[in-house]
Amino acid sequence: MFENQPKGLWALALANTGERFGYYTMLAVFLLYLQANFGYATGTASTIYSTFLMMVYFLPIIGGIAADKFGFGKMVTSGIFIMFIGYLVLSLPLGKDMVAAGAMGLALVLIAFGTGLFKGNLQVMVGRLYDEPKYAQNRDSGFSLFYMAINIGAMFAPTAAIKIMDWAQTSLGVSVEDSYHFAFAVACASLIVSIAIYYIFGFTYKHVLASETKKKDDDSLERKDFNELSPAETKERIVCLCLVFAVVIFFWMAFHQNGATLTLFARDYTQKTSEGLQSMAFDVRNLVACIFVVYASFGLAQSKTFKGKLISLGVIVAAISYLFYAYNALEGAVDVKAPIFQQFNPCYVVALTPVSVAIFSWLNKIGKEPTSPEKIGLGMLVAALGFVWMAVGSMGLELPLTQGDPATEGTRVSANLLISTYLILTFAELLLSPIGISFVTKVAPPKYAGLMMGLWFGATAIGNQLVMLPGIMWGQNLSLVTIWGVLAGICLLSAVFIFSIIKKLNKVS
Repeated sequence: MFENQPKGLWALALANTGERFGYYTMLAVFLLYLQANFGYATGTASTIYSTFLMMVYFLPIIGGIAADKFGFGKMVTSGIFIMFIGYLVLSLPLGKDMVAAGAMGLALVLIAFGTGLFKGNLQVMVGRLYDEPKYAQNRDSGFSLFYMAINIGAMFAPTAAIKIMDWAQTSLGVSVEDSYHFAFAVACASLIVSIAIYYIFGFTYKHVLASETKKKDDDSLERKDFNELSPAETKERIVCLCLVFAVVIFFWMAFHQNGATLTLFARDYTQKTSEGLQSMAFDVRNLVACIFVVYASFGLAQSKTFKGKLISLGVIVAAISYLFYAYNALEGAVDVKAPIFQQFNPCYVVALTPVSVAIFSWLNKIGKEPTSPEKIGLGMLVAALGFVWMAVGSMGLELPLTQGDPATEGTRVSANLLISTYLILTFAELLLSPIGISFVTKVAPPKYAGLMMGLWFGATAIGNQLVMLPGIMWGQNLSLVTIWGVLAGICLLSAVFIFSIIKKLNKVS
């Protein structure tokens, strides 16, 4: 996985890690900020949150069009600077009036637009690194590394948000609502690091930017159109992709509850402290040690040299020793803040990606690997299971309130409910998200490849907009079991739909 990768991959991956770290630091506390600072009802706050997510995933379509005209490198750089201005405005404590709300809206537009210029175009640059024949066979593993880099940034983000807010409150004496601005300022700092990495190590990918010529693009189109599909085949593929896009909408609607209703559940219904072995899960350093154990175990099993196996074994021993030390150093209970739960999904992605790759490689060898459409259907089934699990764990709890006050100071459930739910949803993500992108690139008719990828982002954007619906339900005197049940039902129906047309999808894949 790590061998024979272009040097430019690491520069672009680290630049993206810095940007994603800032983005997820902001996102970890954003909905809570809307309620703490402006007093918005849950439905209103969820609508603002989901609309922002929608813009973040819709605007890469515009960013791609701009890159075709002005160049990918220019758009990536412009995106970073525009995002920086947006985060800077968001980090200013402007108060709670209409001016402050307007400034926040402007900041969100700038962040979304900057992300639209940066996000997709940086991925195109990564893809072009693998146009060289010597790297072509490692394209999939390269994007897996790039995807993991994104999640490494996301994994540390909730801890950074909580720590900087705690420091602002205890050391500077700022109020809780003003402390959120310090978390947003972290995003500004992370973008400075991101742009520094992008420029300092630009020599590793400059050949990609130098290749942005019309002639090269025209030659590429000629090669792609060499084996043109018939009109009937083109129509069939587009129809199949659109059917998949329809399902993707509901996956992201359910999955991105992590920053919405699942965070509200963490705040209002989950135990505020944790002790013993469970409490170790809330220290990101312990999670990193577990990830080292996973990767070193693969290294131990796959290394072909004694030195490689010895190094892997040493890493395993060191990581486990640290975990024993951390466990023995525990003293009493630790506070559990609602945003911290958002670290589990990226942690699971980083830890489970090699496991997922290994499982499907083994299934492929024995001729039992599911097709891409089958994996998408399975992903929806797993997502449904995640929300069924939440419904079971929420039985007997009080109705949600609308203003963000704790629903009860009585019954609170174990943190293990959310920890395990994020694990289930991560399995669903690994089955659907990267597989879905692969399916689009494989099935899309050559002349419509750009449009089809744009529609993938568009479907994601619509799903993010629909994230608000469970948030609106949160304040309508509906039980938690009903809210989670609706999400589970949507995922289950989507899975049934996929499997009902599986023969049609397998035919074109």
